[in-house]
Amino acid sequence: MTDQHTTPAETIPQDAPTPAPAEPPSPEAAAPGAPAPTPAPAPPKDRRKLFAFLRWSAAVLVFGAAGAGAAYGVVQPDRTDLPGLATLDDGRWEYPALVKPALPPGAPLPFAKDNEDGIHYAGLTQLLLPAPKGSVPDPGLKLEKDSVVTVDTLMEEYEGTAREKLKEGLANEGLRQIVGRGWTTPDGTRTRVYLLRFHSSGFADAFEGCGADMNLSGVNRIETDTVWGKAKVDQKAPDTTGVTVMEESAPVGDEQVRAACVQSGDVQAVILQTRKGEVPAVPLHQTVILQHQLLG
Repeated sequence: MTDQHTTPAETIPQDAPTPAPAEPPSPEAAAPGAPAPTPAPAPPKDRRKLFAFLRWSAAVLVFGAAGAGAAYGVVQPDRTDLPGLATLDDGRWEYPALVKPALPPGAPLPFAKDNEDGIHYAGLTQLLLPAPKGSVPDPGLKLEKDSVVTVDTLMEEYEGTAREKLKEGLANEGLRQIVGRGWTTPDGTRTRVYLLRFHSSGFADAFEGCGADMNLSGVNRIETDTVWGKAKVDQKAPDTTGVTVMEESAPVGDEQVRAACVQSGDVQAVILQTRKGEVPAVPLHQTVILQHQLLG
């Protein structure tokens, strides 16, 4: 095709010499007072590199925004962030997204500067850990309206010889309310979570139904969970101040029991798990940490 800006070839004499390309005049040869020639524009950058840069920049912004919005990543955190959870298939449960409840207008957060005693002003039921996906409600847990648990129902978790002393202590230690939630997972693990609200953190700390002296029903001996203790030393673990994790030691009956207590200000959580044979440690550790996060 003939270029419209080029003289057709047949109009140029065959013996005419080809003119040499004109060289731009040197600065010295420019007329006095004439403006300096405009430099040629730089060649454009490789568009593929530019587009790749833009794509990566957008990806970084998207992931950064997603990370900023994940306020409760404890539902599925990095495996090595939780005590005892260092393998790819560790048996953890899948919990729904955790949402801390709204507070009454003007009420401070637990452990804020103007609430150093850790008083929880949210509804106690709203602070209960939700059941994991795939579980079914525990029909054996007696609940009143709004998940309220009576003192007598809680006492059924303890040996008969210890119940009267515990009930008397609760009556004298400023107990205000108990709520609970229970579920059973497909592997047969039965979980009960109780939250006890007291008038102050001092009363909650005085509760005698937790720790090495827990006289749980059907348990001959309970001691500190060794896996949890080692994990807190050997692995990166979240702050679990006020947490005690226990396990039933051999010999055990038909079911093993694992237990944990979380004291957070005016609230004391009691978490119990039972299962025929042996209770896996990982689900209890996960449950404890998530409940601790909700109370924090």
